[in-house]
Amino acid sequence: MRIFRHFGDVLPALKGAVVAIGNFDGVHRGHQALIAQARAEANARGAKLAVLAFEPHPQEFFRPRPDSIRLTPLRIKARLLADLGVDAFFALPFDAEMAGRSAADFVRHVLLDGLGASGVVVGPDFEFGKGRAGKFSTLEAMGAAQGFSVTCFDMMTTGNVKISSTRIRDALKAARPQEAASLLGHWWAVEARVEHGDGRGRTMGFPTANMHLGHCLAPAFGIYAVRVTILDNDKTDIFRVGSRHDGVANFGIRPMYQTKVPLMEAHLFDFDGDLYGKHLMVELISYIRPEAKFDGLPALIAQIAQDAAKAREILEDTGAPPTLDA
Repeated sequence: MRIFRHFGDVLPALKGAVVAIGNFDGVHRGHQALIAQARAEANARGAKLAVLAFEPHPQEFFRPRPDSIRLTPLRIKARLLADLGVDAFFALPFDAEMAGRSAADFVRHVLLDGLGASGVVVGPDFEFGKGRAGKFSTLEAMGAAQGFSVTCFDMMTTGNVKISSTRIRDALKAARPQEAASLLGHWWAVEARVEHGDGRGRTMGFPTANMHLGHCLAPAFGIYAVRVTILDNDKTDIFRVGSRHDGVANFGIRPMYQTKVPLMEAHLFDFDGDLYGKHLMVELISYIRPEAKFDGLPALIAQIAQDAAKAREILEDTGAPPTLDA
């Protein structure tokens, strides 16, 4: 999959693609179904499949806030899209220039002159252009006039509730990672570089990889059973991954040794190696308990051992993410 950060440098071989447009935050089951519809249309006309999303999320541009709502940073989103068979990912910067484009200008210069789209697939609530003046009906009329197809695809639902990034955020904030995974269709993950910590974990017999999540949603504080993937350090190839390990992790402020900024501390089972400076992807599999303050170091060590044993037990019985009806 090719990644483009601008719409003006598209390779000729990728022109004429069917383009799925949206934020795709989380790349959840609804997003996957929309992209599958775009893939079917692309295959029918012998075209490439492309995804267009904005980086940063438009909400972050219009309503900046100290805590992020983002489920999937660019690197994780790109890997998820590549796994879906997408040929080109247009991660276009959302800035003042993009926000100021009229609906007609977006269609003419971005979709047609830039991407050369032969068709687009969007959700029913799709809005675009300055002031979100463009609606699906606007896009449909422009497509009829300019000669590209426009398809409205309604997102999947479970029960009577739409699968949405908001529902997934709420589940993660409420310490329900398995519910989030059932909506996503994959385990929710965070990704960050391992930093030097205070070394307490190693002295207690449970060395940890310490990571600040940065510009990413903060899940509920507490202890999690996790799976950790060690990623290749080559920033030019975000698709290359290394070994995968079961583990247990704490996310929060560590009540006994408080940190000012929430920290992810992951202990990898049966691993003996240097992780400093490496990028890790940590999948949250199950929530074990909230953070707590203990009466002394021996009590803390004993609890960590119990948490690790519980995480091993959970992970031995956990494979693919739960289905929607689980």
